[in-house]
Amino acid sequence: MSDTLYLQLEQNIQVKHPHVYLQDIARLSCSNSKILNRLRVMPVINLEPDKPGRYTMSAMDLISQIQKKEPDLDINHIGEPDFVITYKNRPGPGLVWEWIKIIFVGLSTFFGAAFSIMTFNNDVDVGKLFSHIYTWVTGQPSGNFTILEIMYSIGIGVGVLFFFNHFGRMKITTDPTPMQVQMRLYEDDVNKTIIEDIKRKDENKEKE
Repeated sequence: MSDTLYLQLEQNIQVKHPHVYLQDIARLSCSNSKILNRLRVMPVINLEPDKPGRYTMSAMDLISQIQKKEPDLDINHIGEPDFVITYKNRPGPGLVWEWIKIIFVGLSTFFGAAFSIMTFNNDVDVGKLFSHIYTWVTGQPSGNFTILEIMYSIGIGVGVLFFFNHFGRMKITTDPTPMQVQMRLYEDDVNKTIIEDIKRKDENKEKE
């Protein structure tokens, strides 16, 4: 009875050195420890050291390389059919630059949301609506600073907290926040676009 290798691949794998081995890009499981140790250090691709960027590979190409090394091995592939290798050979930006970007994004989001809320309130004339409601209910003219305006302001703040599901480092529930969901969807779309673009380029080269 032949041994079975379980191979799991993510859609995007980040590496920091140009010599990529199988253990760098895949999760491996095999009952035969000798085969597993051999495959972990199997060279997959050698990237140009001075050319960081994104490179695509197919799981079928990877399986073909493994079968050449271990022809009697059964391979059970789990995961993505195509994947992206992101090669970074330089350290990321410093802590100061990271904080500058965080502050800039935070301020842009804060003032952008505030501007959107104010323009919405002006478009539907919320102030005039509250004034009418207050007068109808109490029979007295509104001073534009009543319980309606106070509760509306508090409600916006509480609603934003519940919508984004966290305040600072504290999360209200264990569910991912809408921002995390959107970033994950954006990341998936970027990876799929990269893979499709390179596939089309390869197809065009073959036609030529």
